[in-house]
Amino acid sequence: MSDARAAARAVDALRRGWPIRVGDGGAGLTVLAVESADDVRLASFAPHSLLLSGGRAATLKLANQRDAGHGDAPVLIARAPWIDLAGAVAISDPTLDLATPLKGPFEALPLVNREAATAALELARIAGLLPAFFVGEAEPAAIVTPADVSAHEAVESLAIVTRARLPVAAAEISEIVAFRRPHDAAEHVALIVGRPDGTPPLVRLHSECLTGDVLGSLRCDCGPQLSGALRAIGGAGWGILLYLRQEGRGIGLVNKLRAYRLQDQGFDTYDANVRLGFAMDARDFRVAARMLTLLGQSRIRLLTNNPAKVDALRAAGIAVQERVPLAIPANPHNHAYLDAKRDRTGHQL
Repeated sequence: MSDARAAARAVDALRRGWPIRVGDGGAGLTVLAVESADDVRLASFAPHSLLLSGGRAATLKLANQRDAGHGDAPVLIARAPWIDLAGAVAISDPTLDLATPLKGPFEALPLVNREAATAALELARIAGLLPAFFVGEAEPAAIVTPADVSAHEAVESLAIVTRARLPVAAAEISEIVAFRRPHDAAEHVALIVGRPDGTPPLVRLHSECLTGDVLGSLRCDCGPQLSGALRAIGGAGWGILLYLRQEGRGIGLVNKLRAYRLQDQGFDTYDANVRLGFAMDARDFRVAARMLTLLGQSRIRLLTNNPAKVDALRAAGIAVQERVPLAIPANPHNHAYLDAKRDRTGHQL
């Protein structure tokens, strides 16, 4: 039986630099996250190999040795004698490639426990760590199965925990609703703007962006999108803003900042995520569908330029009756970012 709490314990152990066991018996892997390891833990762990993502392996020229070209697929390489902690960090973190350009040679190994390896990489994403592990043998601080990881990502346990009146600049009549899963510290919120009148609400799915929403970053259009969406919803009479805690398209704040460094080296916003070892977009819009269902809204008008959001909500049972575009002008710092969204993932007005 799967247990989402086991995945939460594994995430906590990874952040603390403790080894975990992913999978059962011979099909499992005991892993230590490269990012949170130190020399003492590494010496006691005695790893025999490294687990990386396909995106990172492709950068290391391993794609022709094994099928390593899939961005977030697992790839195993042998640990050569020269791979100490600093060497492993340089292998794992693409933002260091210009400082340490010569790495290798590497030997790609057959991966017989692919399901466990895939689950380990997913746990790294949930933990906000680089998807890179030492693989070895040690007493694990937590044991988790791939089914546990899937249970952690399930949305059925998401529930409303509280709600309150919250006047905002865009609409003085509004209510904030908080959602949480028992095993997950991330709290999503909905802002219900205006009074529901039985018509399909104008809905905006907004993924958390600390740099854009709070600090006014000009690298993206998130801050202006948030403000524009609230104005549009207020002007529509009533609607809902869903604020999803999925920073950096689901890779977390620290990894998003790493992606910024890669963008400064010439990679677009999607290639930067893949180069870090993640999917181009790791967000889970089933969370938004669950929030809408809990709010009693199965028919909506969706304020978005992203066709993937429309498809995801419809697949989750939400009737998107209309896609309403959200026009935000570019600035000198984000025009390439907006071009990439248009050209790579079909964003449209």
